[in-house]
Amino acid sequence: MTRRPLLRAAGVALSAAALTVLPALPAHADGIRAQEWALKAMNTQDAWETTKGEGITVAVLDTGVDASHPDLQGQVLPDNDLVGFGASPGDKAWAEHGTAMSGIIAGHGHGADRADGVVGVAPEAKILPVRVILEDSDPERKRARAERAGALADGIRWAADHGADVINLSLGDDSSSAHPEPREDAAIQYALGKGVPVIASAGNGGKDGDHVSYPAAYPGVIAVTAVDQWGSRANFSTRRWYATVCAPGVGVVIANPDRKYYEGWGTSAASAFVSGAVALIRAAHPDLSPAQIKQLLTDTAQDAPEGGRNDELGAGMVDPAAAIKEGNALKPTPQKPAPAAHTSHYFGPGPAAEQPSADPTWLPWTATIAGMALITASAIFWRKRT
Repeated sequence: MTRRPLLRAAGVALSAAALTVLPALPAHADGIRAQEWALKAMNTQDAWETTKGEGITVAVLDTGVDASHPDLQGQVLPDNDLVGFGASPGDKAWAEHGTAMSGIIAGHGHGADRADGVVGVAPEAKILPVRVILEDSDPERKRARAERAGALADGIRWAADHGADVINLSLGDDSSSAHPEPREDAAIQYALGKGVPVIASAGNGGKDGDHVSYPAAYPGVIAVTAVDQWGSRANFSTRRWYATVCAPGVGVVIANPDRKYYEGWGTSAASAFVSGAVALIRAAHPDLSPAQIKQLLTDTAQDAPEGGRNDELGAGMVDPAAAIKEGNALKPTPQKPAPAAHTSHYFGPGPAAEQPSADPTWLPWTATIAGMALITASAIFWRKRT
C-alpha cells in the first residue's frame, strides 16, 4: 500500500510523506532500530553526548498527533485543533502524518529500556500538536479547504505564543498554481521575530517541474530537501534557490496510530529530521536567534556540494553535533521582527541580473540619442495618421 496524500486547505496543496507498509517488520530493536539509518547519517549519537533535547518544545503543525502512541507517550502536550471537524481519534484518517513526523522528531521508543519502536532525533523534547490540515483520506478534506483558509497562519502564530521553541512544517503548496499567502508570510516573520526557528519541507515536485513550494520559500525559513542512504538527492525532491540543508527522506521508518511501522519518503520526513536537529541545537544554545541557527546549519553541514551549496542539497546534510560544537563560539544576537516580504506579483529572492552602474560620461549621449529617436518616431506616427 502506497499513499502520497495531497492535502488542501485554503487553496494550498499540502504535500505529505508517502507511506509504505514494511511487511512483517517486528516492532523490536532488531527490526525497527536496524532500519533507522537516518540517525547515524546525521551523527545524532554524537549530539546526544551533549543533549537529547530536554526542555525544548517542537510545534508540529500537521494532521494532529496520536498522544497515546507508545513511542510518544509522555512527550505530547495538549493539542490545538484549528480545523475542528473531520476524523477523530480511533478513525483511520486520524493523525497519521502528524504522528509520523512527531516520531521522527521526538520518538523515544517503548518497552523494556525503550528498546522497541522508533527513536527520534530529540527523544527528550516535547511535541506541541497544532492541527491545521486533514489527512487526504478524510471525507471532510474539501470542507476544510473552504472553511479553514487561515489555519496554517493562525497555527504558526498560536505556536509562537504558546511555548514553541521550534516550529515544524512538514507540508507545503508545490502545485503549479502555488503562490505566497500574505498571512502566512507575516505569521512566519512573527515567529522568527519571537526567536522561534521555522523549518519546512522544500517540496516533492522534483519530477513535476520543481515548482516553488510555500511555506518553504518564505524568507527566514529553514527549507529542507531530501536525500537517500547514499547521500544522493531523492528524485522527487524539489530543487530551488531556497534550499538550506538536506536530510534523510527515503526509506525512513515512521510510527503510525495503528501501532504498525511504515517506510516513509518525502521532504516532509526530511523537514522533521531537521526540526529534531534544531531542537538539539536550541537545547544546547537556547539564546541563539533563528538566523544564527540557520547559519550554523549551513556552516556545519556534511558533504557540502561543489561550490558550497546548490539547489538540490542546500549546503549539505544536516549535522547537529557539528552545529552544537560550533555554536559554543557564538555570541547570541537577537533577531529583530521583520515585515512580511510578500508582493502581489512576485515572491522570493530568485536570481536577479546585475544592474549596470551609471556612467556620467555616456549619460548625456544616451539622452540625446533617446530624444532624437522619440522625435523621429513622432514624425512617422504623424505622417501615418495624415
